Amino acid sequence: MKIGFVGLGAMGSGMAANLHKMGMLHTVWNRSIERSDEFTQQHPTIIADDLAGLAKQSDIIIICVSADNDLRELAKKLGEQGVSLLDAPVSGGVEGARKGRLVMMVGGDKHALEKATPVLENITSKISWMGESGCGQATKAVNQIMAAGINQAVTEALAFAEAMQLPLDDVIDVISNGAAGNWFLQHRGNTMVKGDFNPGFKIDLHKKDLDLCREMIEAVCETDMRLPIVEMTRLHYECLQEAGYGEEDISALYRLKREFFIT
Repeated sequence: MKIGFVGLGAMGSGMAANLHKMGMLHTVWNRSIERSDEFTQQHPTIIADDLAGLAKQSDIIIICVSADNDLRELAKKLGEQGVSLLDAPVSGGVEGARKGRLVMMVGGDKHALEKATPVLENITSKISWMGESGCGQATKAVNQIMAAGINQAVTEALAFAEAMQLPLDDVIDVISNGAAGNWFLQHRGNTMVKGDFNPGFKIDLHKKDLDLCREMIEAVCETDMRLPIVEMTRLHYECLQEAGYGEEDISALYRLKREFFIT
């Protein structure tokens, strides 16, 4: 089975590398040829001249891009040709993509998923079918709202701990092993308090996802519905973007939280 891969960014390159390691990757394409060249230097693979060429050479195509609206339009066009498009967002960040430990939430034709599963298992640790097309994205939206709340809680709590002049490494260690312990605290706590915001998941991308959450709830609720955590996090991310931090990891929210305690 020949696998084509579109989108070799921070997430996509890790996913494609795992497919290459298993001998499944056949053809790649990326909007900027520099990314394709960089990837194929490390993982010798055919670079398609264009998307049409990649499609002709592939039995299954995996797309990892941030242009959600383009993909929704693609789903309609493919359906008219009898081709299935699985709505399959992932969670796990750059680390999960690199290690093949992503969690995948899938919407769409269940039989198509069964056909694709032997391939997807090489880039995931868990695959869950959530229902018809769109349900995968809706489940990812739930994840992103929770991620926003966790980010708010962890960054604010650690900024408070710093204001209390507590030993931050010890605070992170003890709380990580208690009832308030969580993945974000364990994997981002020590780096954020040291001012290291190398992206695992960029502020710009999370902001885009939260904008989509707002659009989704407005589409299904007749009342003027609000998601307080989403709205607060969007506002905070906008402040960070204006300050030039949009390309940093979402833990850079710590920058803003620390300012609250400066008198």
